[in-house]
Amino acid sequence: MTNLSSIEIVDVTARDGLQNEATLFSTQDKIDLINRAIEAGAKRIEVASFVHPKYVPQMADAEAVIQGLPKHDDVKYIGLVMNERGVERALKTHIDELGFVAVASDSFAKANQNQTRQGSVDMACELMQRAIAEGRSANVTIGAAFGCPFEGETLIETIVDMCRQFGQAGPREIAIADTIGVGNPWHVKALIEAIRDILPDMPLRAHFHNTRNTGLANVYAAIEAGISTLDVSIGGIGGCPFAPAATGNVPSEDVVYMLERHGIETGMSLDKIIETAQWLSQKMDKPLPGMVSRAGGFPKNLNHAAE
Repeated sequence: MTNLSSIEIVDVTARDGLQNEATLFSTQDKIDLINRAIEAGAKRIEVASFVHPKYVPQMADAEAVIQGLPKHDDVKYIGLVMNERGVERALKTHIDELGFVAVASDSFAKANQNQTRQGSVDMACELMQRAIAEGRSANVTIGAAFGCPFEGETLIETIVDMCRQFGQAGPREIAIADTIGVGNPWHVKALIEAIRDILPDMPLRAHFHNTRNTGLANVYAAIEAGISTLDVSIGGIGGCPFAPAATGNVPSEDVVYMLERHGIETGMSLDKIIETAQWLSQKMDKPLPGMVSRAGGFPKNLNHAAE
């Protein structure tokens, strides 16, 4: 059992949160969303992806969004890249960190980035080293780490092999992503422990989707296994355009509420996250999956308030 006193939050609302939404956000709306995340306390924010607008229209204005972002010494912006062209675009901006993606199955790698699994690993390793040589930070996410929408089970041994290769490329961290929300807490614990066995010093990040309502349980299991960085999305929005029925990320407000009720610091303001979730709900004209933004935080002691 871990005794972590704090967790690093990576806000992915403006990228993974918006990319699968039918309602197109304007560039200014995205900048406003990112500013709201900063006001809520986010220090690492995934702000855009450098992908072809034909496939992900919501990300067509990546350069304009980044150009419009405020500069803060203590805030780092992450841009997702899938190929060499994406890296070239990213390096022309002032993005702080490039996030690379490899996929744990051939079928999903083909759908996601027109490669084999090993091809996605090789490309990520090569391009990470290029980004690092250019003075940028780099991380890598393993998609479909807990299961593939086309092939079913993802073996732990497959993820361990991918991590072994990534460890030689020098990323700042490796993220394991439950892209289609099929993970369970026991699988999460076993996978993290297996990765730790071969890369004991590599920082690990967890990215969970709540498609089958196991997201928060998986967050808990990841923390118990020693993960100290989590991806979250305000309101629980998000999903992958290339994964059938892949619904939203774990909601920022639900994760922050759960952790801080146990005394684990996140650096985030729950009230401001709730306020932003409600703003997002109005923008999208629909209720969002997050529960705490509807119910509110822990009830105030009204008796004391009256004294």
